[in-house]
Amino acid sequence: MDTIKEIIDPWEFKEVKNYEKSMKDFGISDFSKYTKKLKNAPIEIRRGLVIGHKDFNKIDECISKKKKFAILTGLMPSGKFHFGHMSVINQVIYYQKLGAKIFLLSADIEAQLTRNLSTEETKKIAIEEYLLNFIALGLSKKNFEFYFQSEGPKRSKEYNNLSKLASAKTTFNEVKNIYGDISPEKLTSALIQVADILYPQLENYKITLTPVGWDQINHASFSRDIASRMNFFLPCFTFHKLLPGLQGIKTKMSSSDPSSHIALTDSEKEVENKIKKYAFSGGQPNLKEHKEKGGNTETDISFQYLKLLFEPDDKKLNKIKEDYESGKLLTGELKQITIEKINSFLKQHQEKREKAKKELDKFIQ
Repeated sequence: MDTIKEIIDPWEFKEVKNYEKSMKDFGISDFSKYTKKLKNAPIEIRRGLVIGHKDFNKIDECISKKKKFAILTGLMPSGKFHFGHMSVINQVIYYQKLGAKIFLLSADIEAQLTRNLSTEETKKIAIEEYLLNFIALGLSKKNFEFYFQSEGPKRSKEYNNLSKLASAKTTFNEVKNIYGDISPEKLTSALIQVADILYPQLENYKITLTPVGWDQINHASFSRDIASRMNFFLPCFTFHKLLPGLQGIKTKMSSSDPSSHIALTDSEKEVENKIKKYAFSGGQPNLKEHKEKGGNTETDISFQYLKLLFEPDDKKLNKIKEDYESGKLLTGELKQITIEKINSFLKQHQEKREKAKKELDKFIQ
């Protein structure tokens, strides 16, 4: 039996070999009871993309008793905004509707340190690729604060010292144990992330939640360890599976690889080409075998996108699943259903995105 803990590099990580084992290794609690409890939750929560948590019971209490809580989330301004990013912001918007204060930061310092981008590039990407799409997806100006890491929150001088003070609450041995071999610039990025995650507490929001992908587990562990030594409340986290890239369920969407993702600014033709050319099929090698054996919905990317993002109706999804697994529905037909669903969504979204340009200044004041 393999007892070796999986190494997770938050800057380069691409695949989780075993989510169940990873949850045990990192002491992550199962999220399933909240999946059923949360009312009108987005599809990402309802369909099990979110699978783990740290202290979500505190958030659940805030929601049920209408106590104040905050969401701290960040964007990495390094490339195209795609479906993987959307799956996070949909959760953030959901909690905002439940009354959470949203603290959104642009990780422009991290992008400059680890992606070799300029200040001008990071700010342009943060606003045009991310913030515009966030607004179009439903992010509200009410109960909202936005800042760039390079500038810090406008009202908080304490934030600027948090990462420096945090550095005194760790050791090289701990950092190496959490991150493995790490460069100075990545350590600096990790310490700034700790400051970001703890910042809402400086604004008197003691209960905070940060929804993250599985590749960010190390940052969650590091921030909670340091919070406990700096007399902060332990920040809460939810962890979701990595939304698979087009090439298969064991791949990850990458902003730098257009063949791995569908961006929210892609045209109808681009969507059609990407699904037909790159979307991994769970179908059989030929038509005869497919009709006899059926397709595999667990590995079929078109079906997974319908399940996790684009088909909210459970009955319709189950019918597609039954037809595909029985061989009645062919791979090409399943891909076409997915293409139409995605393009219908993107047509509406891109119209909202144009309207969001008029609202942009209100979000970055």
